[in-house]
Amino acid sequence: MRKDTFPAAPDFQHPSFDYEHRIVIAQLPAFTIASIYVPNGGKDFQAKMRFLDALELFAAEYEESRRPLILCGDFNVARTDMDVHPKERKPAIIGQRPDERALLERIIGHGLVDVHRKMEPENAEIFTWWAPWRNMRQRNIGWRLDMVLASQAVGDRTVSCVVQREFGSSDHGPVVAVFD
Repeated sequence: MRKDTFPAAPDFQHPSFDYEHRIVIAQLPAFTIASIYVPNGGKDFQAKMRFLDALELFAAEYEESRRPLILCGDFNVARTDMDVHPKERKPAIIGQRPDERALLERIIGHGLVDVHRKMEPENAEIFTWWAPWRNMRQRNIGWRLDMVLASQAVGDRTVSCVVQREFGSSDHGPVVAVFD
């Protein structure tokens, strides 16, 4: 964060539903931003769904308060089939299940904008995670699991949103959104 934009150190918190420190919130003067790592659900699918349920209530509270909110991070849900490379589409597996997607849509339905899809609504090659084998990243055979979801007032001020696929050593590529 830029010191000239945010001269005071933000107030960092964890919401009460966050028992595993999977979300940190920074209260800034103009908006609240939350960095999120949703459980992948492989070992405990119900824990993932409980986390997403709680995240929906969290988003609803912000919508009701009219305080601008940005949720960003690894949601561990591919929003639509377009967010999964055709070779990776398996609608019954965790991360692509209809119940997960419906819950993600309910979260977004609380006045949030999927910033990357706003900027590139028809781009079916935006992925943020690639399995760490068979050169999946180099071949861009992946899933879009990492997102920036912003309140309409913030989302409307989006200048750009890109995945830095070539950057880093993780199996995820950073998503960088710029707002005016």
